[in-house]
Amino acid sequence: MLQLKPLDPIVPIQQQLGQAQAPVVLINVFSVDAKDIDALLKAWENDANWMKRQPGYISTQLHRGIAGSCVFLNYALWESVAHFRQAFTHPEFMKTLGAYPSSAVASPHLFEKLAVPNLCTA
Repeated sequence: MLQLKPLDPIVPIQQQLGQAQAPVVLINVFSVDAKDIDALLKAWENDANWMKRQPGYISTQLHRGIAGSCVFLNYALWESVAHFRQAFTHPEFMKTLGAYPSSAVASPHLFEKLAVPNLCTA
């Protein structure tokens, strides 16, 4: 079963789910034992395909740390917190968390895109 660990213990994902904001970026950092990487990838692929069919989903991209790292980063775009909350708390999705290996730890967190002059557009 996937263990959830806050990326920001002061403002955990559960607190963020109560916000009314749009759009949002989900960053989810996973760590897993090397022997469980294939199981993590299979479980993530299953979840990503389920999320892809949910209202408000825009896109996702999974990244892996280099040099043999067992850390993965998922970057997903959602139309709103409300859409993400509906998918993330759905009983069908919650059941899928049991497919992750016991060594897997996830740290999901929602972000907003910022504008920084001459560097980033909002």
